[in-house]
Amino acid sequence: MNNVVNFSNVSVRRNGNYILHSVDWAIEPGQNWVVLGANGAGKTTLVNLLTGRVFPCYEPASLSTAKVLDYQLGRVDVTDLRTVVGMASSHEHHLFDVHDTVLNTVVSALYGKTIRGREEYDAIDLQRATDLLSILAIEHLRDRIFSSLSQGEAQRVLIARALVTDPQILVLDEPTAGLDMGARELLLMALEEIANDRRAPALVMVTHHVEEIPPGFTHAALMKDGKVLHAGPIAGVLTNDKVSETFGLPLQVELRNGRWSARA
Repeated sequence: MNNVVNFSNVSVRRNGNYILHSVDWAIEPGQNWVVLGANGAGKTTLVNLLTGRVFPCYEPASLSTAKVLDYQLGRVDVTDLRTVVGMASSHEHHLFDVHDTVLNTVVSALYGKTIRGREEYDAIDLQRATDLLSILAIEHLRDRIFSSLSQGEAQRVLIARALVTDPQILVLDEPTAGLDMGARELLLMALEEIANDRRAPALVMVTHHVEEIPPGFTHAALMKDGKVLHAGPIAGVLTNDKVSETFGLPLQVELRNGRWSARA
């Protein structure tokens, strides 16, 4: 495997309209990416490609490539793809059984389910789930009912769930959306620990705000109108000119003590 992700001239259309247009993007081993852009820029569609939720359009004359971990999108069983690409989204809490326990919510991912049924789990599976809850500082919640959690706690549970299958890519779709400042900082500290772990999967995080980028993220992609405007090492992408172009507003971007900020 050369690249974790290799997109070349990739487009996605819906009802005849381009949602993504001629996207070039590559993720190499050891890189962690943040994807930024305004609402409607195409960020969610881009990461949905990674998980097989949408597929690119292949036109006869197009020399496009859309590979994730050597799987050719559009020619791969989605079930196979989702065993190697984990997804945690702040928009998907409703998919899980609110009456199940935290531990069951995590381990059920091993069978591709959203609720634990009669399937049996090995002790090593339960221990891995518990270890992940510990890394995310929520081990004490393992026997709590999912519906009783705060939004920040629930989001960390879903990240543990996405990691329990040992994916090679972990996609985080707006993981801090709706969190208060304390819950956001706890989550960002956990993500920093994961990002700095050499055994961790490649991370791809979608966000609207540079303030929500944890230390340990190495690369950034800026999107606008369904296109990737700029992509590369994070310090060379999160510049005043490039971020201002992306959001259509004069912005000053600053890095201090490992954390980014931006203001008009």
